[in-house]
Amino acid sequence: MLIPLTLLKVTQTFREIEPGETLEILWSGPEAPDGLFKVLPAASYELLSMDEMGKVSHYYRLRLEKKAAVKTV
Repeated sequence: MLIPLTLLKVTQTFREIEPGETLEILWSGPEAPDGLFKVLPAASYELLSMDEMGKVSHYYRLRLEKKAAVKTV
């Protein structure tokens, strides 16, 4: 699972990467992305994939590509 401290580290890392770069996150427990999707603005990323990686010991992989910031006038 993504615990609050891990969630904070993931969001900080996401802020530090450049637009066009991909962030890959591995976790256990299917509910983990819900917290991440609540704290990252939907317009800031493109969901590339979300896969279940293990059938016996369930773990998951999420890949996000950071989008360029949208400028408003």
